[in-house]
Amino acid sequence: MTVSKTFPVEYNIDDQFRATASFPTKIIYLYLSLMAARPKYYFAWTLAEAINNAAGFGFRGYDKNGVPHWDLISNLRILHIEFSTSFKMFLDNWNIQTALWLKRVCYERASFSPTIQTFILSAIWHGVYPGYYLTFLTGVLMTLAARTIRKNIRNYFLDSPAIKLCYDIMTWITTQIAISYTVVPFVLLSIKPSYVFYSSWYFSLHIACILVLMFPMKRTQKGNKEQESIQPSWSKQQEEGKEKRIIGHNSYSVANSFNQRRDITSRNTATKQ
Repeated sequence: MTVSKTFPVEYNIDDQFRATASFPTKIIYLYLSLMAARPKYYFAWTLAEAINNAAGFGFRGYDKNGVPHWDLISNLRILHIEFSTSFKMFLDNWNIQTALWLKRVCYERASFSPTIQTFILSAIWHGVYPGYYLTFLTGVLMTLAARTIRKNIRNYFLDSPAIKLCYDIMTWITTQIAISYTVVPFVLLSIKPSYVFYSSWYFSLHIACILVLMFPMKRTQKGNKEQESIQPSWSKQQEEGKEKRIIGHNSYSVANSFNQRRDITSRNTATKQ
């Protein structure tokens, strides 16, 4: 609570701050203010998890080393949240049980646009404040754009650990900025202050996401090659499996035929005797 008072989210829309702060300063303060707003959720969900575990509801079983696990109904993973390198990774580790419920009742059942429908249902589930709807509609753009970018460029950065590390650092920075930018209306609740904030950023991330979705990048040649290499190997495995089944079937047929001939010979011998 002390940290959140030191970096209030509302200061992002302060007139003097918007007029005098440089853009890098705005980025840094945005990240700090939203990071400071999360501990109250961490406290509430961790306390609820402790109560459920005390009642035995959170026991998931033992691993192969005999270590017990008590995360069956955990609602967050703090380190995964703070060090998430993608929008999806953040959402997968935040409010986990609600996300699983939304996945079961909406995402897996939607006949079209499951991502959009799930975000809209999530906004309705949270309440009636306009800021919730601004956040989740922005989240739709962020999720779809991030998915498109990751699918097209990630393959370029997997060749070496050093390049992969640089990629992870860059995606961590962009993810934290995107998350902070997205959830400001969730904290401010109303339309006017949310509009003031987004206009101070010139709706830059909204525009970037729309451009990515309007002009999707072509899939990388490397990604295509990897996909092509996967498909033949999968087909080869299918063929090998089919051959094994055929060989097994033929072996069974030969053995069965041999047994039948042996039985017939035995009966003929017995008849002659």
